[in-house]
Amino acid sequence: MFFQMCPHLLCFLLLLCIPDTHSAKCPEQCVCDQIQLTVTCNSKNLTHIPPTLDEITVKLDLRGNDIQELPSGAFKHTPYLTHLSLQRCNVRRVKEGAFRGLGRLVFLNLANNNIDILYQESFDGLSSLKQLLIDRNRVEEIQPGAFSQLGFLNLLSLTHNQLVYIPNMAFQGLQNIKWLRLSHNSLNYLDTEALAGLFTLTRLSLDHNELQFFPTETMTRLPEVTRLDLSYNPMTYLGEEVVSMKKLTHLFMDHMSLQDLDPTAFSKSSKLVHLDLGHNQLRVLQPFSEGTSSLARLNLAGNPLSCNCYLRPLREWSIRNKVKLLGTCGGPAHLSGESLEAVHPPELRCQSQEAMLRAEREEAARITPPPTQEPKNKVKCPANCACEADTHHSSCENRAHTKVPQGFSPDTRLLDLRGNHFHFIASSSFPGMTQVVSLHLQRCKIVEVEDGAFSGMKGLIYLYLSENDLSSLSPGAFKGLPQLTYLHLEKNRFTGFPRGAFSLVPSLLALHLENNSISRLEPDVLLGAGSLRSLYLTGNAIGNVSPRALEGAGDLDTLHLGGNKLKEVPTEAFSKMGSLRDLRLSGNTIRWVGPNAFRPLERSLKELYLDNMGLEKMSQSSLAGVGPGLRSLFLEGNLLEEVPDLHPLSSLEVINLAHNPLMCDCPLLPLRMWIEKVNLKVRATCANPPELIGRRVKDVQVFRACPGGESLPPPPHRHPKTSQGPQSHQTQTDAPQRPAAGQDAQSQTS
Repeated sequence: MFFQMCPHLLCFLLLLCIPDTHSAKCPEQCVCDQIQLTVTCNSKNLTHIPPTLDEITVKLDLRGNDIQELPSGAFKHTPYLTHLSLQRCNVRRVKEGAFRGLGRLVFLNLANNNIDILYQESFDGLSSLKQLLIDRNRVEEIQPGAFSQLGFLNLLSLTHNQLVYIPNMAFQGLQNIKWLRLSHNSLNYLDTEALAGLFTLTRLSLDHNELQFFPTETMTRLPEVTRLDLSYNPMTYLGEEVVSMKKLTHLFMDHMSLQDLDPTAFSKSSKLVHLDLGHNQLRVLQPFSEGTSSLARLNLAGNPLSCNCYLRPLREWSIRNKVKLLGTCGGPAHLSGESLEAVHPPELRCQSQEAMLRAEREEAARITPPPTQEPKNKVKCPANCACEADTHHSSCENRAHTKVPQGFSPDTRLLDLRGNHFHFIASSSFPGMTQVVSLHLQRCKIVEVEDGAFSGMKGLIYLYLSENDLSSLSPGAFKGLPQLTYLHLEKNRFTGFPRGAFSLVPSLLALHLENNSISRLEPDVLLGAGSLRSLYLTGNAIGNVSPRALEGAGDLDTLHLGGNKLKEVPTEAFSKMGSLRDLRLSGNTIRWVGPNAFRPLERSLKELYLDNMGLEKMSQSSLAGVGPGLRSLFLEGNLLEEVPDLHPLSSLEVINLAHNPLMCDCPLLPLRMWIEKVNLKVRATCANPPELIGRRVKDVQVFRACPGGESLPPPPHRHPKTSQGPQSHQTQTDAPQRPAAGQDAQSQTS
């Protein structure tokens, strides 16, 4: 009766009594954990996927076997896998559909194999995969659509492969990718759309590749990337606004070959907080533009930074913007090794000629480590010269030589031949002098430099030919100087620009031609000088600058044209000078500056010198466009009665209007209003009307009677009880508008 009433119970009891004839499947070479549902078959010389795996296996570890090919449907008998490890299995090919059926797999490791191509359907079926590791293979090709089925993938790692090129849409389908690792490949080119579609990517690793230029257009397709690693790529220069990534916070560009970068290089990445430029070849760095206001940490460790006056603006900028500088000074000697954070701006000064000479010796010793030194009495040295073994410095200064002496030690780094009577430098005058870094030939009465005169001096960086009688240079004069960086030709007899002479010096950064007699700059005079950053032409007789004169040197950063005979601002010549930062026109006879005179330089100009020119009038729009970026404006020593509206100059740090006959009347009200708003000491005094001669524009009250001037502070005489002089009156007068701390800052800024 009981069993009739409970048939289901009877069946259950019968099942309990049946012996267990089915044991869980486990390949005999493997270790199986039936509780954790894992199978481990490490280093068992397996040549194929074990066919006897239990269907319910969740984690499968096959590391260290010899499975050279993964055939289609290789894992169709284990549909519940979530983790699969196939490292070091000599896998050469993953056939289409190899992982089909693994819809629950979230982790796949294929590292340390021999895979060379990722085929279109290699990863089909992995609809839940979150991490895919293909590091240390031989991948050199990614076929279109290889990842199209991996819509939930968060991490894709392809480091230590042989990728040279990434085609358009290579990663199409990765709709949830967070981190893409492409480090340690041979990438030298990324197609514009190579990373298109990765709208969720936040981290990209491209370090240890062969990228020579920042892939701007490719990177702009990554709207969510916050962390980018480009370390160990052979980039030498970063141009204007090259890094344009709106959400980027951490950028690593250390251990590259950077020699220079535009101050606006990162201005389109406004959220950048950490920038690593360590271990590059940067000697000087300009302050970054306004767009990097979020920057808090700048690593410059391992760069040969020259802690002199050229680095001072960067140090002041870091203090002003509270940016922590990491790194040390590479020179001069008294600051060498000093932490950048510990150096105060006043300590960053430029050196005397003697100090520069010592610095060049140090540079020579640094560039090429000295070999084992010979005893002093064995150092090779020509007659009537002095050679030092310990410094590798050879000098024949002021010894009345008429020919370049021969027989210097091949280890010579600095060769000083100034003050002799060579008259001309013959071809191949310096045989075997491959290690010379600095060559001094000032005051040697040189009239001609023959083609190939310096041939073989492949290590030369500094060449001084100042104070000679050169009037021309042949195109081959500097042949054989691949490292020449600084060339001094000032105080010679050039009447025309020595065009064509610089096409064989690809590393030339600074060219000095001051105090010659050059009368005009003709078209294409800088053709072939594409690396030039600084051109110094002060003290010539230049009256005309062709609109095409400066073409060929589009990266020019500094242009000094002071003390010439220009009658107008050569605006057209600036049309392709998109990097010009420092422009000096002081001492020319420019009487009028017209509208938009500096408009071509609106994105780059930081320092503008228009002083001591006899300037009588400036158009109200003469400074149009340059306002937001301009930091220094010098207008002293002119004939200006009024000045253009300075309100757009929102970044100005220094301004000098002294020694101008300013007319302190209502047309000057905009200047008076501007002075009230800025935290600068403005050197501006009245010359008219006669009763105000010598009074500071800021102190006179005539402007309060002008329409719109009612908001200006009341006159100082409203505080008769003060007995500490005009300065105290001014402080009290200004107190309601500006706190005392601002007044202190104003004094310091001057």
